[in-house]
Amino acid sequence: MELEFKGACREVGRSAVLVDEKIMMDYGVSPGEEVKYPLNGSRPQAVLLSHAHIDHSGAIPNLMDLDPDVFMTPPTFDLSNMLAQDTLRIAEREGEMPAFDSIDLTRFAHRTRQIDTGVPFHTHGYDVEFFDAGHIPGAASIFLKDKEGKSLYYTGDINTSDTRLVSGAVEFPNTDVLITESTYFGDDHPPRREVESQFIDSVMDTLDIGGTVIVPAFAIGRTQEILMLLDAHGIRAYVDGMGVHAYKVMSKHMDYIRNPTHLKKAFDNATEVSGRKRDSVHLESSVIVTTAGMLNGGPVLYYLNKKYKDPKSKIILTGYQVEGTNGRMALDTGIIENDGFIQHLKPKIEQYDFSAHSGDKELKEMVKDFCDRGTEHVFTMHGDNCEGFADWITEEIGVKAYAPELGERFTV
Repeated sequence: MELEFKGACREVGRSAVLVDEKIMMDYGVSPGEEVKYPLNGSRPQAVLLSHAHIDHSGAIPNLMDLDPDVFMTPPTFDLSNMLAQDTLRIAEREGEMPAFDSIDLTRFAHRTRQIDTGVPFHTHGYDVEFFDAGHIPGAASIFLKDKEGKSLYYTGDINTSDTRLVSGAVEFPNTDVLITESTYFGDDHPPRREVESQFIDSVMDTLDIGGTVIVPAFAIGRTQEILMLLDAHGIRAYVDGMGVHAYKVMSKHMDYIRNPTHLKKAFDNATEVSGRKRDSVHLESSVIVTTAGMLNGGPVLYYLNKKYKDPKSKIILTGYQVEGTNGRMALDTGIIENDGFIQHLKPKIEQYDFSAHSGDKELKEMVKDFCDRGTEHVFTMHGDNCEGFADWITEEIGVKAYAPELGERFTV
């Protein structure tokens, strides 16, 4: 089995792994000032998508001229199609040349087969099965076996702990080769209940003094989880941006949701906002949950433009902030760029760890479990310290691990 690592090598973003020059697992982009794509030149016969986030799905439409067979879970198809449509809208609005067009998206829909987790299937000489990965609704790890019986397990983005929105990953097959994400190697997440309690206390403190709480949140997963948390504490919020559309997509796949009744209640109790309705939002003692999660575009910039001079208000970041984004700049310097203007943020800026990835302890336990059951080769990717994780696996577990460089090939 030959593996070629086309992206997410010693970095977070643009995940792409090619198997035997036939099967592409994920094909994403890295957001930021300059969008990064996987190494080109691949001509896969099939594409397997782990989940909808654009660092895993965002470049798949670029492959449609090759007419590959495409496989993913039903929620992943609907959510990734939603994000791709949004990419086209943004490019058209800003006068940019998109990397794909509406014809590519039509082909994408036509070529995709939607397969639920736990349902084995076959493609181009490989037996395949999607395993629940936690992370977000529809997220799957990919189990692949070739004609000679050599097996591979690709985690994609994985979370073995429950969140309010989805259950954690619990089932893992025996495999010869493991390719694992490394996002939080070296960093343990604080207990979720502790994070939630601190978040709610911070929100209430700001509301009590008449301030506005702006919660930038990723559209898929984070917006829904934050609304469920607020609702559980009786806090009614405004919700704006693509997270509303993502919820409506998720509503078609409630069997992938941990507590569908609470998710529906949270959105029923929130006030949906868009377009001209933003002018009617009450900007004192209110909570606004809105995209984009890294402050790069989206309705969050409208609200920041209204409140950036208000020291009583607060900006609460709930996710990872990639280098080069407004969110990272806000954390590091208290400054953002908003529609061409530099704004010095007077509201207090806080960040809470609502990660949908396994932390250090969970990653190590998962890899050790695989190796105890016979895994012979481990590859670490999608992280800022993939080399450190590979060294730990080799030294502590005794199984040779590798942190591939961009474009590196291995035969296993």
